[in-house]
Amino acid sequence: MELLATVEIETGPQVCASVIWLHGLGSDGHDFEPIIPQLQLQHKQGVRFVLPHAPSIPITINGGMIMPAWFDILEHGERHIDSGQLLASSAAIHKLIDREIENGIASDKIILVGFSQGGAVCLQAGLTYDQPLGGILGLSTFFPTAEAVSPHPANAGLPIQIFHGSQDPMLPEWMAENTVKYLKKLGYHPAYKSYPMPHSVCHEEIADISAWLKSILL
Repeated sequence: MELLATVEIETGPQVCASVIWLHGLGSDGHDFEPIIPQLQLQHKQGVRFVLPHAPSIPITINGGMIMPAWFDILEHGERHIDSGQLLASSAAIHKLIDREIENGIASDKIILVGFSQGGAVCLQAGLTYDQPLGGILGLSTFFPTAEAVSPHPANAGLPIQIFHGSQDPMLPEWMAENTVKYLKKLGYHPAYKSYPMPHSVCHEEIADISAWLKSILL
């Protein structure tokens, strides 16, 4: 499997941690690039942000339009997706994690962040990785593989934070609440916070993302 093409940004000269950040449907790795300076992670030890580009595929709910996506969405809901494509995307993220470890980053200093369907891939990839990771941050996301995933024991105590918009028309907040319930059933202890926003990111959330990343990485 070839590595995904990525945008990569380092916040300091001595990189000690990595954040692999997945965009949502129809976007690309540049989508969250402007947020990185706002996270204020400048430190004597730097953080490498790895922002992969999803492949372009036809999306059923969008009339078969071809666009960047981690998996096809067949119809609205929690489970109506191409699970094979999601698992393939998860495997591709495992390869990026492997590369960061090969480059000298400890596995528990690698965090997965994903927005919308990118977050769904992060949940699958993070829970099933065979070395302990630093954590998973899900932004305005859902958990379509919740009833099929087989978590690896290496990540049994993985820190998980879920942020969501209470006014999200694309992925209603009940999907985020279900994600938290599913994770608890699997034995995790996810933290959850919602914001009065639609399917997007707000300033308060960016500040909370910064604080959460710093608590684990720096």
